[in-house]
Amino acid sequence: MRYLIDTNVFLFYVFSNKLDDSVRQILENYENSIYLSSESVKEVIHLFQREKIKTKRWKRSADIFTSIDEWNITIKYVSKEHLQTFASLDSVENHNDPSDRLIIAQAITEKLPLISSDRKFEHYRRQKLNFIYNKI
Repeated sequence: MRYLIDTNVFLFYVFSNKLDDSVRQILENYENSIYLSSESVKEVIHLFQREKIKTKRWKRSADIFTSIDEWNITIKYVSKEHLQTFASLDSVENHNDPSDRLIIAQAITEKLPLISSDRKFEHYRRQKLNFIYNKI
């Protein structure tokens, strides 16, 4: 099966054990294809460059791609179709993060289950988001 992981799930997967058992099973099952949005990659690079992420694993921003490859994750690039879905998403109260909304639009467009630790994503189910909550 194919899955899209949110930025926080990628960081938990690479750096910690903050994944519930069902999510860990999905990510460690080599029959599954795991995708990370190019928007998430942008977010991680930004956080690393702003020193919000500190790790000895990455000496420079380009090292992020080594981790993506190590964990057998494929980058899913944002396309025009994803942006069209993004443009048509209904607003959800108390959720204004444009990066999150673009990742959600990508998952909806691609019909990919989206794994995240952000409970606010739950509100997008009525807009056809297949959401898997990482209960940490």
